Amino acid sequence: MKLKSKLVLMLTLTALLFSFAPNGKIFAAPWALSGDVGVHDPSLIKEGNSWYTFSTGKGIQVLKSDNGTNWYRVPQVFLSPPAWWKTYVPKQAANDVWAPDVKTYNGRTWLYYSISSFGSNTSAIGLASASSIGAGSWRDDGLVLRTTEGSNDYNAIDPELVIDASGNPWLAFGSFWSGLKLTKLDKNTMKPTGSITSIAARPNNGGAIEAPSITYRNGYYYLFASIDNCCKGVNSTYKIVYGRSANITGPYVDKNGVNMLNGGGTILDSGNAQWKGPGGEDIVGNNIIARHAYDANDNGAPKLLISDLNWDSSGWPTY
Repeated sequence: MKLKSKLVLMLTLTALLFSFAPNGKIFAAPWALSGDVGVHDPSLIKEGNSWYTFSTGKGIQVLKSDNGTNWYRVPQVFLSPPAWWKTYVPKQAANDVWAPDVKTYNGRTWLYYSISSFGSNTSAIGLASASSIGAGSWRDDGLVLRTTEGSNDYNAIDPELVIDASGNPWLAFGSFWSGLKLTKLDKNTMKPTGSITSIAARPNNGGAIEAPSITYRNGYYYLFASIDNCCKGVNSTYKIVYGRSANITGPYVDKNGVNMLNGGGTILDSGNAQWKGPGGEDIVGNNIIARHAYDANDNGAPKLLISDLNWDSSGWPTY
């Protein structure tokens, strides 16, 4: 094949793999998904040969796939809300559950989730667990932590189970107010034991940061977060940003060395002409990222996007 022909082929393949966002950043073409892909705040996990996505919605919505690309909806986790929810969040809409996070640790599958109401930090993070997703029979493990208006300057939603390099469990969480937090968990109860540390905030941007996801790779902890505003369809301004730290408790800095507590965060994904407001991200095994975005070709419906996550020569994430 002549050099010119090879060059044309390479450019064609590149065009198929990537599209460009309005700000010039490369937006990776997501996996080609089919079936029911309607989600918000997805958490992705593979168990055996099956894939599952847990997401915001009535009773925690669940999608299943036998190959990672073709998805169908299966029964929700909570058919009815546990009675204790209303004790801590009286204004919660009936069985409305937000931003679940699912991971396997010490031979059991743990499902963290949040209950709240829009504009309020009277919120709670709850926990359910099971021997396996396929087996079902989720056990209600009750309250993990809570916040109340007037008593806390942070918000107990958007939980993320993080396992550090030594195998210890932590919980990252937070939305708006004073930002993202981190607390160590007891290995047996999987509930907080110790103080709460601040890891990221946007004090000059209305506090618009949420949905932490932390992964460990080659000596660094990488904190991914969603900034700006979701939940407005094609008018959403959500973006995914990141920073890293040698310690799980921080400080997390972006590629320019700006501390994420001071509003730092390098943009990974700001969407493109079709996919608006990507966010609510979940990092899986250091090489996959799941998130939702609003489909401009389908009246702004929130849908699941999954992409390969790569790393550059300096150890920063990229598509």
